[in-house]
Amino acid sequence: MIIIWIDPWTTTVWYAISEKNWKTISLLDYGIIKTIPKIENCIKLLEIWQDIKNLIEKYNPDLACIEKLYFTNNIKTWINVSEARGVILYEFMKSSIRIIEYTPLEVKKYITGNWAANKKQVQNAIKIFFKLQETPKPDDVADAIAISYLWALSIK
Repeated sequence: MIIIWIDPWTTTVWYAISEKNWKTISLLDYGIIKTIPKIENCIKLLEIWQDIKNLIEKYNPDLACIEKLYFTNNIKTWINVSEARGVILYEFMKSSIRIIEYTPLEVKKYITGNWAANKKQVQNAIKIFFKLQETPKPDDVADAIAISYLWALSIK
């Protein structure tokens, strides 16, 4: 089973691709979808959509995991992130990919055992789980990897 995980934002979207075979979980790819800063949001959304579509075509995932939005005081940011999530969810649905959502707190709890874990703790846990030589950077990429790992473990 191929799993794609997305941590949506507007200028950058973090992703991870993992594969679960019988008893093993492998990290296939991870990275950042970058959009052009300081341009109209509609252009960013088009870039995000195209890159998500390309990832789907390349890896043909069976499942998509995406981070749920959490409250922010900046309503403009919240709206822009919601729009990015909408574009991403649309492409998953259009491609008939099942979608699972996690909150940031669920990720921290299941990966580190601590609801209040910081980004560094999540990064270190992922480094250990996947036996990586280096800590995944930036820290939001570790979140993406963590969520794909969660589903592979059938936590949720």
